Amino acid sequence: MKVVGADSSLKLHRPEQVGLLAGGGRFPVLFAEGAKRQGHYVHGVGVLGMASEELVGICDSFEWTPIAKVGKAIRSFRRHDIRHVVMAGKIEKTVLFQPRRMLRLMPDWRTLHMFYTYVRENRKDDTFLLAVIKEFERDNIAFGSALDYCPELLVKHGFLTKRKPTSAQWADVRFGWDIARQMGGLDIGQSIAVNDLDVIAVEAIEGTDRCIQRAGELSRRGFTMIKVAKPNQDMRFDVPTIGEGTIRTMHEAGGRCLAIEASMTIIIDSDEVVELADKLGVSIVSLNSDELQLTEAA
Repeated sequence: MKVVGADSSLKLHRPEQVGLLAGGGRFPVLFAEGAKRQGHYVHGVGVLGMASEELVGICDSFEWTPIAKVGKAIRSFRRHDIRHVVMAGKIEKTVLFQPRRMLRLMPDWRTLHMFYTYVRENRKDDTFLLAVIKEFERDNIAFGSALDYCPELLVKHGFLTKRKPTSAQWADVRFGWDIARQMGGLDIGQSIAVNDLDVIAVEAIEGTDRCIQRAGELSRRGFTMIKVAKPNQDMRFDVPTIGEGTIRTMHEAGGRCLAIEASMTIIIDSDEVVELADKLGVSIVSLNSDELQLTEAA
């Protein structure tokens, strides 16, 4: 589960104060660097044990908060007079399913209010992250998309690598694309592994890398990974993301082709990702859903 409301298309065109609620990975770092280049004052609140310590030196001000201390994060932003916040980075939701989680996490009052008010029906990614947004809105703090500050991270359409998908891999992509979209629509996961027109693995709470590893355990015959956005993707959070780690994991597991959705997928350190994929023999192609439907119709 990756993280980025009153205004889902918040775009700030003049320098001002912006808050960053940071999970794991490099996306929060790239956002903070991009916002600083644009002249914004960035106050970061990092999820303890997940967010990068690199953010401490990049943000103008920074504080840590445990995952179950929503109230502490809200108070931090209010102290710095932050009214516009973005979410970026991966939240390891698996901690919410550990034994004795209430004792381990020690949630504060605002977290308990959030769960019992907004997360009673289910704990899907969208439900959980929209609950965070709603709890912040009670203090007049609005969430926007981190990608408003760094749109260059969204992958362009076309072949990214020198190696192109084989005819068999194209068949797997066409077969699996709509299935992956349906899984996203159900808020189960964003990725599936396909081999010989059969689904080998489906991403759930464990995340993309472990889904890839499981696919490798089940099929070492050069499977294809398909990673797409949800049908009604909220660009404020959980935007599909790939990086060098994705490519390394695919290579180690035996994956040979990665199909992603153009203009809806974040690629971290794109030059390095493409160079690594070329070196390891993994093809990456960025597609639109419409063109696959046209191909099937033809």
